Amino acid sequence: MPPVTMLNAEGASAFLIVADHAGNAFPRSMGRLGISEDDQARHIAWDIGIAGVCRTLAERLDATLIQQNYSRLIIDCNRPPTVPSSILPQSEATPIPGNLDLDDGAKAARARDLFQPYHACIAAALDRRAMAGRATVLVAMHSFTPVYLGVARPWHVGVLYNRDARFAGAMRAALRQESGLTVGDNEPYSVDDTTDYTIPVHAERRGLLHTGIEIRQDLIAEPAGQAEWAARMARALTAALETCPPDRAPAPVAG
Repeated sequence: MPPVTMLNAEGASAFLIVADHAGNAFPRSMGRLGISEDDQARHIAWDIGIAGVCRTLAERLDATLIQQNYSRLIIDCNRPPTVPSSILPQSEATPIPGNLDLDDGAKAARARDLFQPYHACIAAALDRRAMAGRATVLVAMHSFTPVYLGVARPWHVGVLYNRDARFAGAMRAALRQESGLTVGDNEPYSVDDTTDYTIPVHAERRGLLHTGIEIRQDLIAEPAGQAEWAARMARALTAALETCPPDRAPAPVAG
């Protein structure tokens, strides 16, 4: 299996959708890093349900989708490779035996084989769009657990940002027009330079409109929920783009 998959490469939409934790595959050479099959299916290994949402969303919008296919437990493709959370010896309360006592060479090999191809694919897609004069809005899609360390999370969806909140604000307003949703503002996570890589590097540095999206996993664990949320996200993204189009957005706010 390749580390990265691009779908609908020639999509006409301004949206470029990326999914850092879409897959939970492990190379045969690593087994499952010593975790159980049940643990491989948990959130510690991937963002449950987000791949299905993203595929349908890309089809609805005629947008390009770039997704990472291997488990975040091997290397987290939304972390700088230099930070401790890039390769975790323990995730939540679960030990990851295959990540213990790794030397620098082993860590570098994971970055070379999985992290770098994924981000090179995103960068190349953005370069092609820039050379063609195409407007781009980067949408980084994730999912989150309904309960974390015993604490229930009330949000159905969260809208994330850091230095530049332009498109995130438009997206948050659009989602709040959807009936019955509790929408998080930088909840349950926020974006920064140590806990995130994709938005700071590919969106903020280029001055692109962007947002991070987190959808609660119990809502998208099954295909019906994935289809429902893809339709909802398509409506909200389309509405946000009308409010905050890339061709007349002001310069990013430095922070």
